[in-house]
Amino acid sequence: MTTSSAECLDGGFIMPLGGPELHSGYKGFGLSMMVEIFCGIMSGSSYGPNLNSLLRKDQPADLSHCFVAVNPAFFAPGFEERLGDLMSHCRNMEPIDTNKPVLVAGDPERARTDQVKKDGGITYHINQVKEAWQLAEYLGVSPMQWI
Repeated sequence: MTTSSAECLDGGFIMPLGGPELHSGYKGFGLSMMVEIFCGIMSGSSYGPNLNSLLRKDQPADLSHCFVAVNPAFFAPGFEERLGDLMSHCRNMEPIDTNKPVLVAGDPERARTDQVKKDGGITYHINQVKEAWQLAEYLGVSPMQWI
């Protein structure tokens, strides 16, 4: 670990999306512009400087979302193997904190799913259970049952 920018530039480090401008670092701008186009322009909603503040109550926010589904089979062959190789590479990197392994997207969720299976169900804190009972009583519905 270092606080020296020269040491980072010499030895490698994680850069913001796109990296330095010398190496096409403007990609971050392009990607954020695509989000703006997909979510605002193409949807007919507000965009950029025309966005309404979420704090204003006198007019709707006029926000939208864009969801894109991509079938990797339409691209380069061997997607699953290549992705698995990348994930293994990342997981096997030396962590900054040796007590915490390097994780990739989905790892915490898979670990939690495994724990739930091991425990035989979801473990709730007693305060969550009490609050659910109070809410059920307030709404006039049957509270959740233990199985």
